Amino acid sequence: MPTVLRVDGLRFFFFSDEHLPLHIHVEKADSYMRVELEMLNVTDNYKFSPSETKKVLSIIRENMDTLRGAWNEYFNNQA
Repeated sequence: MPTVLRVDGLRFFFFSDEHLPLHIHVEKADSYMRVELEMLNVTDNYKFSPSETKKVLSIIRENMDTLRGAWNEYFNNQA
């Protein structure tokens, strides 16, 4: 499960057998979130507060090119 980014104790990662749509998983301690990158749609949220969720989405926006690039590089090299 490749980790793409670490910021303020948050780990942004995807699993090695992912599927579309493009998305990222986020963990911090016992909190977990899954976010679809295209529309920044939070599809799972476990224990992230509204303010933490806002922060996570802001970090994703700021690092969108890195997150998309890592996904594309990893999965395009799997063929």
